[in-house]
Amino acid sequence: MPKKTARILSAPLGLPCGATIKNRLCKSAMSENLGDVGHRPTPYLTNLYKTWANGGIGLCITGNIMVDSRALGEPRNVVVENDEVLEELTVWASAGAQHQTQLWAQLNHPGKQSPATLSKEPVAPSAIPFSGSLQKFFNPPRELSETEIADLIIRFAKAAGIVKKAGFTGVQIHAAHGYLVSQFLSPHHNQRTDEWGGSLENRMRFVLEIYRAIRKTVGKRFPVGVKLNSSDFMRGGFTEDESVTVAGALAAEGIDLIEISGGTYERPAMTGRTGKGQIHDGEAYFLSYAEGIRRQVQTPLMITGGFRTAGFMAEAVADNRIDMVGLARPMAIDPELPNKILSGEDYTSLVKPLTTGVPLIDKMALLEITWYEQQLKYMACGKPTRPSQSIWFSLAKTIIENGFQVFQKRRA
Repeated sequence: MPKKTARILSAPLGLPCGATIKNRLCKSAMSENLGDVGHRPTPYLTNLYKTWANGGIGLCITGNIMVDSRALGEPRNVVVENDEVLEELTVWASAGAQHQTQLWAQLNHPGKQSPATLSKEPVAPSAIPFSGSLQKFFNPPRELSETEIADLIIRFAKAAGIVKKAGFTGVQIHAAHGYLVSQFLSPHHNQRTDEWGGSLENRMRFVLEIYRAIRKTVGKRFPVGVKLNSSDFMRGGFTEDESVTVAGALAAEGIDLIEISGGTYERPAMTGRTGKGQIHDGEAYFLSYAEGIRRQVQTPLMITGGFRTAGFMAEAVADNRIDMVGLARPMAIDPELPNKILSGEDYTSLVKPLTTGVPLIDKMALLEITWYEQQLKYMACGKPTRPSQSIWFSLAKTIIENGFQVFQKRRA
């Protein structure tokens, strides 16, 4: 069985643009928080992505790279607005694309999900603030003008052209998790009455125009993917039926890979923690939903979240429910995971729930995120990961290094 699993997951995947991914395993985007204070790439990112490339991954997608320095999701996001960071990007790309690894830059704008500490007046499709406890962490947004929307589309395309020039082999548009593109898709967040809001046709215009502008900039043979919510998992939000329609529209335009996720800061389904909707099927999140998209489009599909055993990964691919297996937290503690699986090892991930046993502390500090970020930092510093590291040690380390800023909302 392990040999069959290895054979299935070792198969290359051809993309609509003509590029090929060498195997079916993807390191999905995770927040590295490893840019410098000026939002430039650092040697830490170079070391980290070289480590993953050496581990045998077929596709490696970066953590979100912001297209506007005025709109940040985190203090140390990398920002790509112009050629000033081209040299650092080139070094990063050269390391991460070794061994025929596909290295894609995830391009993003946080919209109103820009913490109050970073953005006094965030922007959004509509001037609708967050509700409940999130109001403490995010300032009320200002509605974007049509001129600003046009500028943002150009920014996505310009960033794509720059990372291509630097040697990245593809890009992914982040249209999930409640960030700006996702906000445009959601009728809860987007209540505009112009051509960018109202009907689904209007709400999906933003992501389609971003894709078209990127495609015009990078050409027909360069991979362009999208990370798309299956649903917002909230009343009045983006629905599964709408998501299928958007996926179909992007497929018709020629998108190369659709990564399926779900949720927002308000309903964090991407972590497996939501009371709304069914996101689990066996190990994986969103697998049943992926089957629904598969019946509508033939574009390569990927889901991320929940995969823990090599056997289940291979089963999902062999059954043609998905084409790529997205791995995040397993790759944060074991960068050699692909090599192990593809060599025939009967692999089971060491990922497990992390808790202090005090729910309030867990929630306030977002301990799982900081724990995994520390694992990434170990790799970035050339050190081995620490899968058995105590959650209390992680909390103490975080507070010592960052102060009580840790008790703020962070990217999920």
